[in-house]
Formats: sequence, structure tokens, C-alpha cells
Amino acid sequence: MVEFWVNGQSVRTDKQKDLLNFLRDDLHITSVKDGCSSGACGTCSVLVDGVSRRACTQKLERLEGKHILTVEGLSDREKAVYGHCFAICGAVQCGFCIPGMVISAKALLDQNLNPTEAEIRKAIKGNICRCTGYVKIVEAIALSAKYFREEISVPVQPDSALLKDEIIRPDAIDKVLGKAVFTDDIYLDGMCHATAIRTKYPRAKVIKIDTAKAAAHPDCVAVITASDVPGSNKHGHLVKDWDVLIAEGDITRYVGDAIALVVSKNKETLNEICDLVDIAYQPLTPMTSPVDSLKPDAPELHEKGNVLSVQHLKRGRDPEEVFKTSAHVVTRHYSTPFTEHAFMETECAVAYPEGGGIFLYTASQSIFDEQREIAHVLGLPQEDIHIQSTTVGGGFGGKEDMSVQHHAALAAYLTQKPVKVKLSRQESIFVHPKRHAMEINMTSACDENGILTAIKAEIISDTGAYASLGGPVLQRACTHAGGPYNYQNVDIKGTAVYTNNPPAGAFRGFGVTQSVFAVESNINLLAEMVGISPLEFRKRNAIKPGDVLPNGQIADGSTALVECLNAIEPYYDPKKPMGLACALKNSGLGVGVPDTGRCIASVEDGKVRIRTGAARIGQGLDAVILKIACETLSCHPSDIIIEQPDTVRTPNSGTTTASRQSLFTGEAVRQACQRLMEAKGAQAFGSIEGKEFYGEYTCVTDPITSTKKNPVSHAAYGYGVQLVELDEDGMIKHVTCAYDVGRVMNRTGAEGQIEGGVVMGLGYALTENYPLTDSVPQATYAKLGLFRADQSPPIKTILVNRDFKLDMAYGAKGVGELATIPTAPAVSSAYYRVDGKFRTSLPLSDTPYSQKRPK
Repeated sequence: MVEFWVNGQSVRTDKQKDLLNFLRDDLHITSVKDGCSSGACGTCSVLVDGVSRRACTQKLERLEGKHILTVEGLSDREKAVYGHCFAICGAVQCGFCIPGMVISAKALLDQNLNPTEAEIRKAIKGNICRCTGYVKIVEAIALSAKYFREEISVPVQPDSALLKDEIIRPDAIDKVLGKAVFTDDIYLDGMCHATAIRTKYPRAKVIKIDTAKAAAHPDCVAVITASDVPGSNKHGHLVKDWDVLIAEGDITRYVGDAIALVVSKNKETLNEICDLVDIAYQPLTPMTSPVDSLKPDAPELHEKGNVLSVQHLKRGRDPEEVFKTSAHVVTRHYSTPFTEHAFMETECAVAYPEGGGIFLYTASQSIFDEQREIAHVLGLPQEDIHIQSTTVGGGFGGKEDMSVQHHAALAAYLTQKPVKVKLSRQESIFVHPKRHAMEINMTSACDENGILTAIKAEIISDTGAYASLGGPVLQRACTHAGGPYNYQNVDIKGTAVYTNNPPAGAFRGFGVTQSVFAVESNINLLAEMVGISPLEFRKRNAIKPGDVLPNGQIADGSTALVECLNAIEPYYDPKKPMGLACALKNSGLGVGVPDTGRCIASVEDGKVRIRTGAARIGQGLDAVILKIACETLSCHPSDIIIEQPDTVRTPNSGTTTASRQSLFTGEAVRQACQRLMEAKGAQAFGSIEGKEFYGEYTCVTDPITSTKKNPVSHAAYGYGVQLVELDEDGMIKHVTCAYDVGRVMNRTGAEGQIEGGVVMGLGYALTENYPLTDSVPQATYAKLGLFRADQSPPIKTILVNRDFKLDMAYGAKGVGELATIPTAPAVSSAYYRVDGKFRTSLPLSDTPYSQKRPK
């Protein structure tokens, strides 16, 4: 028996486990998050006798007499200060890491109330944030120190959220104080735990599955195999090619494939039961690359072959003919790697029987996609699958595909018990889709004045074992491969190929990060050939309102790329080690795909309830929705309640992807509130108690194969420029950004999105990798190469737009994906200016960062 104190309360236990699981599972102190269970991420930070420690590494038997503090145990004054300062500084996005950040901040501020920025960054270097880029977190800790040091009273937040107001996120303070409910924070009476047994080999035939010994374990509730699936054993976001469970006699396609699903009464005995399931395999040679899969004698990984998708964008004259008369022509081959999303919250779902169907708590990027897919797996009508979103701990595209949701639903449906399924961090690294690795051959040309004339590119995309979003990602790589410039002779062909690598899918930038690395790098070489600066070259070619993009779309009047370049110019010095890159990114699915935002505004108990199924994954959509509602209704934020996505209560507003929600759902909210306002007139909200008002916005676009002279590829585009400067040691000294995101709905939030995107882009350029050996991932969370607070540089963000009225959503265009895209080519360009080495693969070689990259 050991005795210690938790938040001032005496605790005695004879259990043998780590502190993290004891706090969460036994005491239900859920501010302490499980991000990795290996001491690498800091989300489980607690104070042990005043020192910040990782709860996952603390064994209970070593805590005799110790005092443990979590954010729940902070004083009222501390809660008020940290809540206010983190919220007002915009330090909270998905929020999963923030309670741990607060604990590390307290450990510092208890000893030093006047810390330098370097001391703050050192104090939180063990706490990873994947959303913010750390800038706003550092500012929040510094402001907290000032409040404590000068005994400043916490002000009351102003009760106004009009478009002109700068507001805090509605969910920020709850996230700071650990009150926001993530899926793994849910505990139900009688809840079982389930996990999948995954294949030992990326490609192997499953000869036999023997579950007898496992089923005899006293804690075993069920061992589920493919033969038990009541509906279809195939699922998939767009293409139903992914096995729910691999059946006897079938062949695995990657190491994340599930063979059986084990359900236990107790979480602690899950692995014990799994070890009793005996699976016999016949290992087969994996297809480790598209080169392997495209060989004539390659085995077919899917019934329709090894090619998932071919996309072709061709406009204007044949580039080969244009190249012959162009003054300068550049051809290079570029390679970009798989990368891991590394969102702070691993995948988790909780399901239980409801009526004849299933209720599911989940944290994803679209509960309606999951409803459709789970109904298909269970063989039930969609309305029998009721899904509610909890708080989502980051996504970046990695939570568009199902990972645990169908397994939780299947286990709950077959056992008729509540079931939680949660991936460990290592499982998450193995299982969910990554950023596509791509090989790109690109030729770009210009005339003697540096005016672009033509581009030709061939893109080979490794889509891994399953389709996921491989087709649309390839489309976006192709439609954006020309860059944000005004020229029309384009021939871009892309091919997505199945391999036995982990699946590749949506990832912030959605294929554009890869193709922009190639086109922007080529442009830097062309500028050198012409004899002008990279900035001047881009100014001569930058798309302007009324110009035609390489995909044929006419740039609308809001286009402000030139303004972004002008904003960057005062900071640009061609004599310094600086690199520059531009990018554009669509808002909305586009290319002819149906795309609709929806909202219901209802009046209940005198409050306006905003109901939309749009997932909030940390991007700040709640703040956008709140401001649009308050502006349209001329009301106070206290009059508004924004509901969590729920397949019964909220209408389907499409997946949170393609930087679309601010525009599409924002416009739907505006329309619904406008109709409510018209019905209410000058009366109080209570006068229309019980009434519902519907808003919907759909954008009709043209497919990539359109023969129109000027097709509409996407609803809108945002534009951005990044300038990266190196210091004398070759480290990133400073990043300056200028972005056109349409109307800036919340400046602090927009800056935070850009800062987080920049740091993610720096990791992509310099340190992050996802190495594979014979299609088996070699990475752990600690070795992914994620930037930490003490590595992240100062970032200056300039937000610009043109004086042009966009009617939809009061002019919002979105910035989530655009923020990451220009970083890698800007960094590459900076190093080229220093040492003359033109680097064509990521992460970049021969830099101070590559020398320290995890092995």
C-alpha cells in the first residue's frame, strides 16, 4: 500500500500501474492527457512536489508521501489568470496539450516570475504542441507571469462578438482548465475495452486464426473476426477497398491491417488476451514503392490493379513546343516523403447500443462520413447510427478516415455492451493514413524578361495500401502545380499507385505542399537565369484580379497575392541568407465535387442555438461561427449556444477539409441567422421560441477535365508568401509571412493558424520523416523530428486583403492549409543562397538540422 496526495487529497492504493492511468482511470482526473505513454509529448505533465514530471513515467510505488498537482488543483486565482492569458493570447487551438503546458508554466513561474522568452521556451520544451507553433503559448506564459508579478486583476470579457471585435475562442478557457471533454475522457458504467490484433507482416496470407484460448480467458467478452461482421467487411472514405478485418485466406496489405478484434472487461488484460489469439501467416514480398507496384509482373494489391487514380490537367499549347522558343528552361526531379500528422490526441471512440442501433462518441473530421461508413459495415440504416462529436485533439487531415470508430461500433453492436477503442501512440503511427510521398519530374520555362511561359510535370504518388483520399490529393497536387501565376501552357499528369506502405490520405496542404515545393524551387532557378531576384520574378508573374490561373480559373477581385509580395518586400534583402516562396490554396472541395455547408439556427429557452455538423478540430471555427451569428443577429455572445456536431441534432456540413468550413459553414450560418432575424423583427428571441431556420450554401464547380475556356475549379483561393532567414550558424533565424485570407474574422486566431502552419512546414522541410524498412514504419513519437518550443523561430505575420466585397460568410476564405504550403521551398531557397547546393528532396540534406535529425 502506498499513500500520496493528489490536489491536496490523500490517496491510498495498492495498485501497480503508472500515475497517468491511475489519475485517469481510477480518479477520473482527465486534464492529464495520454498523448504518447512514453514520456515524449508532455500532455500528461503534472507537478510532483513542485517539479514538472510526466505522469506516464511515474510508477505509483515510487510516490510514497509525494504531492501531485494537476490543473484541477490550481488555486482559483491561478485558474483565472492562466485561463484568461492563454485565451486572450490565442494560445489554445485543439487544446489537448494545454493543461500540460500550464503545469510546466506553473513549475517555471513558481520559481521565476520574470522569465525571459528563452527561459519560457526551455521550460516547455518537453511539451509538444502540433497546432500553435508555440508563439502564442510563449506570449501567454509571459502575460501570466506579468499578472502574477504585478497582481493584476483578471478583466471581465466584453460581451460583444461583432465582426469588428477581437474575441477569445468560446471553448478556450475550458480547454485550458481541462474541462473540455475528449473521447478518452468518457467513462461509462460497465464499459468494456477493445483493441485490434494487427498483422505481423505488411503483405502476408492469413492461413489460420485460432481464438479458442483467448475466448476462454475470464475477462474475454468476445474475439471478433471477419466472419462476424454483419454487413460489409469493406469500408473506405471514398473507395470501399479497406478491410474491416482480414479474413482467413485473405492477404494483408500493410502493417496496420486488423486481423481480429478483442473485447475485454478490463483494459489491463487486453494485451494478455490478444497474446492468446494464434494466427498463422504465409509471408509474401511487399510492394515497397510505386516502382515495384507498376512492374508488369507485380502482384495486384487490389481487384482493379495497382493504379488508384490518374489525373491530367492540360491547357493551352503543348509545353514541349513552348519550351523550344523559351529563353530559359529548367528541369528537375523532386522527392517528398511520407510524414506523420502527429496530432496530440490519438484516435479513440466509445460506442454503446441505442435502440436497434449504435450511439458513438468520436473525435473526427466528419461524423456524417462515419455514420455512412459504419451503417455499411453493420448492415443497418444510417439513421440507426447516432454519432456525437466530442472535442477533437487535432486532425490536420489525419482524422478524415475511420480508424477506431467502426471497430468500436462493431464490438458494441455484437456484444450489446458499451465499448471503448483507443489507439496507442505507436498504433496510431502505424495505422492512420500519412502525407503522400511523391516523386515529381517538373520542367518550367520563362522568356528573357522572366515571364513564365509553360510548365510540364509528371507526379507519381504513393497512396499506400488503401485509397483513402489518394485521388483528390492527387487532383489538388495537379491543379496547383502551376503555382499562383498567370500563364496558360500547362501539361500536368499525376498517377496514384497502391503499395504495401501505410495508406496515404489527407494532410494539411492536401498534395499542394508537394507540388509547390517543386514549382517554387524551379522558379528560383529561373530567376537566377534571368538575373533578377526571386521576389522580382514572382512580382512579374503574380496572379492579379481578372488574370487567369494555370488551371484556367479567372482570379476574382479579392485576389491579393501582389499585396502579399508588396508586404514582404520591406523585409527582403537579397544580400542576406533568405529564401522566398509563394502559394495558393483552394477553399472548398471544388473540381465538380458536390460541396455544401448547412446550419440550423433554432430558438430554445430564449437562446439561439447554432447547429451544424462541421467538425471543430482546433482551427477556430467556433469563433468564426459566433462572430457571424452575432453580426447577423445584432446580439451578444451570451445569446448564442453553439452545439457540438450530432447526426440527430445538426445538419451535415461536410468534412472539415480543404479549408472550407469558414466559407461554407460560415455562409450557411449567416443565411440561417438572417432568416431568423427576419422572422424575429424587433421582438425578443423568445417571440419565436421553438422555431428553426435553415441555411445552406453550395458552390458549383467544374471538373478537372472541363473543356470550358475558364472553368471554375474552386469556390475561392487564399494566397500566401513566406520569407525565411537563416542565422550565421545556418539555423532558422526568423520567418516573415504575408497572407491573403479574405476578411480576417479573428486576427489572433488567424495568426495562430499561420504560426502553427509555419512550424509544421519547418518540420516538413528540415526534421520530420517517416522511415520505412520493407514497408514497416520505423518511427516512434520521440523520433518523428517534431519541432519543439526551443527550436521554433520568431514568426511575424502580416494579414492583407484587397478592398473587395465577398458576399459569402462576410468574406472569409480560410487559411488552415495555406499556412504550411510555402515553407519548405522557402527554407530550401535560403540554404541554396548560403551554400549553392540545390536540394530537391525533403527533409533537406546537409543542414544543421539534418545533422541532429533522429535516426
